[in-house]
Amino acid sequence: MADIRVLPPEEARRIAAGEVIDRPAALIREFLDNAIDAGALNIEVSVEGGGSKKAEVSDDGNGMRREDMELCWLTHATSKIRSLEDLNTACTLGFRGEALAAAAAMAQIEIVSSVDGSEAWRLEVGPGESHPPNLERSRRTKGTTVRALKLYDSIPARKRFLKREGSEAGLCRQAFIDKALAFPQISFRYIQDGKLKCFFPAAASKKERFAAALLGAQEAAFLHEINVTGSGFSAAVVIGGPELCRGDKRLLHVFANGRRIQDYGLAQAMEYGVQGWFPNGTHPVGAVYVEIDPALADFNIHPAKREVRFRDGGAIHHAISAGLRDFCRRFNIARGAANAAEREDVAHNESGFLFGSAGGTAAYGAHGGSAGYGGGHQMAANAANASGIASAGALAMEALLERPPAFVSRPGRSRESAAAEEAPPYGEPRYAGRAFGLFIMVEWGEKLFIIDQHAAHERILYNRFLAGPIPKQELLAPIPFNTESDEDDRFLAAKREDLSRLAVEIKKDGTGWNIEALPADWRLGDAETVREILELRKAGENMAERWAATLCCHQAVRDGDYLDDASAFALAREALNLPDPRCPHGRPVWTEISREALYKAVRRS
Repeated sequence: MADIRVLPPEEARRIAAGEVIDRPAALIREFLDNAIDAGALNIEVSVEGGGSKKAEVSDDGNGMRREDMELCWLTHATSKIRSLEDLNTACTLGFRGEALAAAAAMAQIEIVSSVDGSEAWRLEVGPGESHPPNLERSRRTKGTTVRALKLYDSIPARKRFLKREGSEAGLCRQAFIDKALAFPQISFRYIQDGKLKCFFPAAASKKERFAAALLGAQEAAFLHEINVTGSGFSAAVVIGGPELCRGDKRLLHVFANGRRIQDYGLAQAMEYGVQGWFPNGTHPVGAVYVEIDPALADFNIHPAKREVRFRDGGAIHHAISAGLRDFCRRFNIARGAANAAEREDVAHNESGFLFGSAGGTAAYGAHGGSAGYGGGHQMAANAANASGIASAGALAMEALLERPPAFVSRPGRSRESAAAEEAPPYGEPRYAGRAFGLFIMVEWGEKLFIIDQHAAHERILYNRFLAGPIPKQELLAPIPFNTESDEDDRFLAAKREDLSRLAVEIKKDGTGWNIEALPADWRLGDAETVREILELRKAGENMAERWAATLCCHQAVRDGDYLDDASAFALAREALNLPDPRCPHGRPVWTEISREALYKAVRRS
């Protein structure tokens, strides 16, 4: 006898159905897809026993006629497509005709549906020949109810591998929330074991629904929504501010044409877009909703449609990350202006960038020596030249002290209009001292500002590095190195010009590479230098921002570095003028406390 056999149709059908309905949550997801495709405005989900006893979805959508009810449960019966070519234009969530057929192979199915409420039909069908289909008249308002009972009772082996009821119910709830997030215009209700667990009334925006489904009422104020477009696609991005940062990525969601999908690249685009806005080691909260021409994406590569292959995923990635970067920049500037307006008297820097002349001399460069870097010994010598008070930034402050930044009553106004106004009620800031070797304190009006000297200096340097050419210094002796992968070689070869604009000159030397120039006042050793350059491969489109953050982090004054009072006050004034008061790694540059709050803290009236 031959070893290969053709399975009986019923067995083959049940095996195929197991790929679609792998657990109760898959039933909920498929039923919800059909309800949404039917144009429902109100959807209710009900589960019992984790969904294995009952999984039900009821909607007020278009409903089905008797002729449709007779066919809907058959394999590959669908109203969405007529031929293979239709897959290129299908805009519905379901289209393969597998959901109800798979459900009927795994559970006892009851469907009640009506097109207009005047006539309704009830269909009962179950797994195997022991449950033949039965269709009869019924009563119902417009819409459809689909109920699956006794899931996997006919397949005990599969039922044994289900999780506990509470865990399965949690997965059903997550499938429900995924659909609710994607369709805020629809009202959703979720009932578990007879108790209402979630109710999301129709929302005006994706941001509003995201807040209702995943965040508390107080956190909703820190959500933002932006929109980007490209060739054949558009995307809405809901993103939380740094107030909502998380230690993991569980609240990063990606949707494509209404489906929750697994796409590392688009989740990464969100993180790239807000890089520098969040503290190190944290992740944003948010979701990206891509709407794309079906001809530009393949949704048919996964049985449950959890993955999508985009024809040009790079364009979508770029649009999302670039849109978020622009939003973060504009939002932080606007927030800084709003805070300044609230104080009624704000700082506006008219003296240009700190710690450098108009010609672009590097911070510390005029005072820390200009000897070339020829490897570890030369770098160590240069670091020694910049040590002590000079390396702490006291000497670098001198240029600022010669012409301190002017303060005007509103940012963006001309000097003439500012001078014509009466003196601001809060007057000039007043230096109040330093604390713990890191913080500079300034009194300004009715508030005490506590400024992190390292974070402030980092942001000021970062702004300068991004605004103009980075000063470059040729090395007396090149730094030779070899890469460990072909990817690193390809990166260096492709990005030589970009690296040159970042003041890094590299040259191929046989099988290895030489570093021939670095930014002025570079302080790292050879091995660290090579590592920092190769790490830029992970920065993607944010290479310049990543490099600027690296430079300013190593050049900024640090915790414990000494600053005399004049230098500390000059740095503080510049920090209070920053349009974006966060360091490149997302930490706040300063915090403030009001006189009233201080009085309350010591119980003064």
